[in-house]
Amino acid sequence: MADQQQSSTALTMGHTTTIVTPDGRKEQKEQVAIETPYTIALNDETIGSSMVLPIGLEEFGAGFLFGQGYITKPGEVKEVIICPEGRIAVYADVEYTEPKEVIITSGCGGTGKISKEMLEGAFEPLLETTITFPEIRQFIRQSLHFSDLGNDTHCVHGCGLWQDNCLKVFYEDVGRHNAVDKVLGAILLGKASPRGAIYTTGRLTSDMVLKCARIGIPIIMSRTAPSSLGLAIARRSGATLAAYARPDRLNVFNAPDRIICDSI
Repeated sequence: MADQQQSSTALTMGHTTTIVTPDGRKEQKEQVAIETPYTIALNDETIGSSMVLPIGLEEFGAGFLFGQGYITKPGEVKEVIICPEGRIAVYADVEYTEPKEVIITSGCGGTGKISKEMLEGAFEPLLETTITFPEIRQFIRQSLHFSDLGNDTHCVHGCGLWQDNCLKVFYEDVGRHNAVDKVLGAILLGKASPRGAIYTTGRLTSDMVLKCARIGIPIIMSRTAPSSLGLAIARRSGATLAAYARPDRLNVFNAPDRIICDSI
């Protein structure tokens, strides 16, 4: 089972709101998710910045650099230091290159960015696996009830990786891209293998599917919908793409053979 994250109270702030209805007004206490700016550096060269829920920052730094095309595989990252001034310093066995040409994807506010070279070229073979419905039921239920943060704030996305019949890692963030990047970062840091199934509460747009397929994850699942480009990338890579995921139902848009029905 994935390690428990820190208490949601360290990731939220209290705020008194005013509930207004036709019958009048009343005050109510709400919890607001904390969103913090972080700069990401590779070998002391600043690469970019992002607003992040301040948890899983080491994983986020590695996953962010993977999406930008600077880190390509597990084993390259040697050290990640979280600096108090809001900087994630990643040290990796890679040569720094000039800034990559990036594509702004469908992330709200331009938060989804991928390197152009990641979008082009052939895919490496995916690390094969299958998943059964008993596993799917556990995976989805554990993911949706992993912490109180979602219920407390109604403001975060979650993303987990199912592997070896358990929820291997799970991360949350205000941004759906960031939550996925944290899972990919965990793979890059050796905390998990790509041979598994990923589940996200966010939409399966092109960049979300692309990063998962590039790192080698064969089964990509979402509580919500895919886009046309997300589906096209799944077809190119051969990934299983499952949307509207529920404990007893999947709508599989591509490569359904990796999903094992109870009756088989």
